[in-house]
Amino acid sequence: MSLRINANIPAMNALRNLANTQGELGGTINRLSTGMRINTAADDPAGLIISEGMRAQLKGIQQAIRNSQDAVNMAKTAEAALDEAQLLLRNMRALAVHSANAAVVDAATLQANQTQVRSTIESLNRIAQHTQFGTKKLLDGNAGILANVTSVDQVSSIYIGGTFAGSTVQSGPITMSSVAAATRASVTLGVTFASATTVVSTPGAFVINGYSFSSNGTETVQSLISKINAMANVTGVTAVLSGSGPVQVQLLQNNYGSQFGITYFDASNVLHSSASASSVGTDGVFNVTVTTAAGITTVLFTGGRGPSESGLRLSDTYGNSILLTENGNSTIGSTPTEVGQITAGSVRFQIGPNSDQSAHFSMPTVFANRLGTGAVSGKSLADVDVTTQAGAQEAMRIVDDAIQQLARLRGELGSFQKDFLESNVRSLGVAQENLASSESFIRDADMAAEITNYTRLQILNQSGLAVLAQANQLPQGVIQLLQG
Repeated sequence: MSLRINANIPAMNALRNLANTQGELGGTINRLSTGMRINTAADDPAGLIISEGMRAQLKGIQQAIRNSQDAVNMAKTAEAALDEAQLLLRNMRALAVHSANAAVVDAATLQANQTQVRSTIESLNRIAQHTQFGTKKLLDGNAGILANVTSVDQVSSIYIGGTFAGSTVQSGPITMSSVAAATRASVTLGVTFASATTVVSTPGAFVINGYSFSSNGTETVQSLISKINAMANVTGVTAVLSGSGPVQVQLLQNNYGSQFGITYFDASNVLHSSASASSVGTDGVFNVTVTTAAGITTVLFTGGRGPSESGLRLSDTYGNSILLTENGNSTIGSTPTEVGQITAGSVRFQIGPNSDQSAHFSMPTVFANRLGTGAVSGKSLADVDVTTQAGAQEAMRIVDDAIQQLARLRGELGSFQKDFLESNVRSLGVAQENLASSESFIRDADMAAEITNYTRLQILNQSGLAVLAQANQLPQGVIQLLQG
């Protein structure tokens, strides 16, 4: 047995184990104080990744529940207004029945009834004009605009807001006509080759949109084209062969518009007869026509308005936009072509935590001239006149038709509220509960297990301190040897 004083190995061993214990004890205290098993990414990298995804979904579900509840409240607001409108219609029908009692009523009474009818019509129009949820009007036909693509081979998507050329959008077709089609940047390189299998004998390097390619002088034309196309996701440029006899390499920008170009540098003249070449595309310019409160309205839509916007994404100054397909860009000509339909009076609710999880509902329009139109040809609730016997009889039929119309609208709104929105809130609540349980299982600490581990580590810490103290006493044996 050797005795050393410069290196107390037992003490060092005890200190190392004590440090490990205290490190674990610190981690346990951290978990106990936060209630979380994962406090940093180092605690469980894989678990952190999974739980962060779940947390994002949970936040989305929570907001979707609030969105659905907002939609329920909006539906309740509209339904209450419709209920008041039906009360007014019932009163109007009573006036029509009273006016039809020709044996009793006189001209003054009929005129008084008609005055009350006109007041009722004004109240209906007021309800249509002023019913709103926050600042969103609900019953005037402008509670949201829904634009649907009808020509999917020509148009990918359409967004039309509530305003078009300064006027309110109304239901109707969306037509387009071309002023100038969008183009892609293109560069035909000057060196000609016999065929695609011809060896490019000139060694050197060339640069496309900042990315450098090299040729060793033994590769074929097709091999260099394949090199260029392999990096198309970086450069945004694709290479093709141009010509059928002697061939040349042609570079094509993948995107349309003035925001996307080609810059080519070739000091060694590997593929081009000059040291450089460049080209840019052009943006599409199309006329778009929709129906507005001002009538048939045409606006010029232009592509590439933003710094990274394709020349095929057309927009106007109000934020309305249309995304053309390549086929649409080439086939829509100067003759107007219908590409979509606008349905005015639709509101869209984001009721799910992810994209494309939305619902829309067409809020009714309750202006008097839109109600009771199916009873008497050419007449509506706005035309009710009870000052004559015939008018009173007509009025009863018109008001009955309006009452049925509003009842159907209320039924549709109530069904949307009960069977869709409220059901969605309940199902999202279940999804939130189960996802929170899964996230908690990954992220939260098991407090019972942590307390058990904490107790164990406390004991190890105390015993480690005691052993370290004993180990520090071992070199004192050398003093006894010296004294002897």
